[in-house]
Amino acid sequence: MSYRVIQWATGAMGKSCLRAVIDHPAMELVGLYVYGEGKAGRDAGEIARRDPTGVIATRDIDEILALDADVVIHCARLAPPYGSHDAEILRLLASGKNVISINGYSRPSHWTGERRDALDAACRAGRTSLMAAGLNPGFAGEQLAVVATGVCQALDHVEVVESVDCRAVRNPDYVFRILGFGSDPAAVDAKDPAWGPASSLNGMYEEVLAAMAEHLGMPLHAVRTDHRVYPATEDLGVAAGTIPEGRIGHVNWRWNGIVDGQTKLTMSIHWWMEATHLDEPDPPLWRIRIKGHPGVRLSLDLEKRDGDTTATSAEQVAVAGAVINAIPRVVAAAPGLVTRPLATPFQADLAHA
Repeated sequence: MSYRVIQWATGAMGKSCLRAVIDHPAMELVGLYVYGEGKAGRDAGEIARRDPTGVIATRDIDEILALDADVVIHCARLAPPYGSHDAEILRLLASGKNVISINGYSRPSHWTGERRDALDAACRAGRTSLMAAGLNPGFAGEQLAVVATGVCQALDHVEVVESVDCRAVRNPDYVFRILGFGSDPAAVDAKDPAWGPASSLNGMYEEVLAAMAEHLGMPLHAVRTDHRVYPATEDLGVAAGTIPEGRIGHVNWRWNGIVDGQTKLTMSIHWWMEATHLDEPDPPLWRIRIKGHPGVRLSLDLEKRDGDTTATSAEQVAVAGAVINAIPRVVAAAPGLVTRPLATPFQADLAHA
């Protein structure tokens, strides 16, 4: 079976997904939405550094809505507040296109009220489904950590710790405004949900913990934040610019899932521009720490295939792989808001379609 795919946005992650769709024998690229005027009107193959595809990038949402497609890979960049991309996702779902998001929607049914009702209604109108994929959100908590609890007779606490070296991220607006680097730590309260980065991330990772809790059969009663920022110990020259000494050079985002008054789930994400404040100087991408009977400790890194000299990182390749492997699941799902299944493994028959 082949799948007709629209790629939405071509930032670093979106471009990796675009390449994966173009390269995959079971995927047919039928549309490409871009935000930048410089990309509009160009062939998708040119943007992806591939041969011409005949698919021309557009900034016209109506052109995308008019296309016949099985799924849209939604890779829009984080933007405060969380849910700021709902309007376009609602239109895509209602137009008859399933949607996979790499930035949230791990368990949108966690919410109550108008937002959930609108997403439900769009899925019903288009007979479509909405599901998250990607690494985190997507794989680390909702799949990997939950599966690792399968050896436990009793479960006390699950913690996912992610450590990401952000020095190579080039976009200044993303680094300094969206992620909060370079801000004055005395002038911001990282726990304030109105602070731009927190307003983008809190809802997203509350859904991650809600998805984990759903898989584990736990009633998630609350999510409490314990975010921390650390000042740079010296002037830091990074790809996006300069972070002066004393300004934020490391953020540790922490979300705690409360079950029956106790912290049962923790998502901890270190985004750093210097390693000074890390627990260890060269941490893996993820550490999963499960306290229970027995306890479990996992350490996981990603690496590129031997001989791959492209600028695409292993993480970018992995996001695209996670999305491609999720496409058959979201297309086959009953209409509605879908929590990602515990496993969406590589499928050899799909890879050789």
